[in-house]
Formats: sequence, structure tokens, C-alpha cells
Amino acid sequence: MAWMNKQNLTVLTEFILMGLTDCPELQTPFFGLFLIIYTVSVVGNLGMISLTKMDPRFQTPMYFFLRHLAFIDLGYSSAVGPKMLVNLVTNQNTIPYNWCATQLAFFILFIISELFILSAMAYDRYVAICNPLLYTIVMSQRVCWVLVTVPYLYSAFLSLIITIKIFMSSFCGHNVIRHFYCDNLPLLTLLCSSSHDIELIILIFSAFNLVSSLVIVLMSYILILMAILRMNSAEGRHKAFSTCGSHLTVVIVLYATLFFMYVQPKSSHSFDTDKIASVFYTLIIPMLNPMIYSLRNKEVKGALHRLWKKWQKLPM
Repeated sequence: MAWMNKQNLTVLTEFILMGLTDCPELQTPFFGLFLIIYTVSVVGNLGMISLTKMDPRFQTPMYFFLRHLAFIDLGYSSAVGPKMLVNLVTNQNTIPYNWCATQLAFFILFIISELFILSAMAYDRYVAICNPLLYTIVMSQRVCWVLVTVPYLYSAFLSLIITIKIFMSSFCGHNVIRHFYCDNLPLLTLLCSSSHDIELIILIFSAFNLVSSLVIVLMSYILILMAILRMNSAEGRHKAFSTCGSHLTVVIVLYATLFFMYVQPKSSHSFDTDKIASVFYTLIIPMLNPMIYSLRNKEVKGALHRLWKKWQKLPM
């Protein structure tokens, strides 16, 4: 009898996503708004990938990392965005069991990768400003590939562990997820079996990922600031600050959002605030990142200007 009950607990073919809002009158405006945001995000990140890949002026470590950042932004926004948009215009907000697991796995993969790619970018700026004569030696192509491959492999490993642990557990038959995508915390509330081990894994690795990546960023920028303050030339200081401005803006926006979501007191924690924060870092940040690097980077603006001029000269 216990064996039959266990089978009944684990047979789930789909989940129901509660979505962003329960108000039907808000779904159409939300669809229009987030369709524009997601489209701008896709175009911006694909454009950044193409630009930094094709233009010979961008074959440097900084733009190598920027290309991977754009790929990651495209990845986790696409893991969530299309399904959210479909659910806003359909009455039945369901997601198949296997698709839910896949969405969770890809989202974890990309969001963790972003933290450590941003750390690698901070280290790259540190080497460029503090050790400019050794920059090409220290930041060789091999080192750059190691600095992106290791985060990808680590993120994939952690993503698989968390996803497998959750989806190998027993669900109670409740399949309503209080979110607009398959996230680990809402899924844990649906488990019948003990989720203590999974919660511990998520807590330990989330703390490690946030703190370790942030420490690398902070240490890099402290050393950069010390080097800038020692510069005699005002022009040199301005140039050093300008090369870091875009990256620092992206880091502040992402970490502020993540700390708001994960470091808030448990008494004030709710899935509604999670939804707001999740919209920001799954859709808004991937849209903002290429804009920030385009508007604050003279080389990117120059390349876009040259492309615009070439396009205008094409025969219509």
C-alpha cells in the first residue's frame, strides 16, 4: 500500500504556473510590455555578440568576456521569457513536467555563469589598469577561455545537482507553482518528501556563489581605485574610470537585485516580491546590459555609428 501511495505522489505530468498576475485586464498590457522588453533584449544581445565577433577592433579579452555576457543574458532571458509571454495570452498556464525541469536547469546554469563572468571581467579590468605592460601576457587567449569554461562547467554541474535532487523527490500531487517560471523555491513547497538536504545545498552554494564572486569584484575594484588614485594624469584617471564604468553599473544592478531577493528577512519574504525581483533580473537586466555597454562605451558607439553609415549607403 505504501508503494502505491508513493507512486501516486510522484505521477505528475505537468505544472500550472500562476503567472505574473491574477487580473485578466492586466494580462494584455503586460504581454505588450514584456514582448517589447524581450525583443529589445534579444536584438541587443544578438547584436552585441555579432558586433564583438565580426569587428576586428573588438578581438580583445574585454570584448571576449562581453560577448559571453551577452550570450548568457540571451540564454536566461530566453529560458523564461517566451513561456511567460505565451502564458499571458492563454487561459491554461501549464508547463509539461520535463519542460519545467529543463527550464529550471537552464536558468540556474545561466544565472550562476553570469556571476562568475562578471568576476572574470572585473579581474580583466584589474590587469588592464594595474598591470598594463603584462596585460597581453596575463590575459592570453588560453587564460580567457579558462575563465569562461570553468564557470560554465561549474554552473552546469550545480544546475544538474539541484534539478535532479528536486525532480527525483516526491511531489504531493499539488502542481500549482506560485511563480511565472519554474524556480527552485516555489518547487520546494510542492514536495512531500523532506526538502532539507536540497534547501541546504541551495543555501550553501547560493551564499558561496554570491559572496565569492562579489569578493573578486570588490578586491579587483579596490586595487583599481588605488592604482587610479596614484595616477598623475587627470586624462589617465578619466580613461581608467571610463573603461570600468559600464561593468561597474552592470554589477551594481545585478547584485542589488539578487541581494534584495535572497538577503531580505524571512518575515518579509513573499512570492510576490520574488516575482518583482525575478522580472527585473530575468528580463530587465538582460535588456539593460547591452544598452549600458553601448551607451557608455565609445568603441561600441563608434562601431554602431560606422555600421549605421554603411547601412545608409546601401542601395535601396
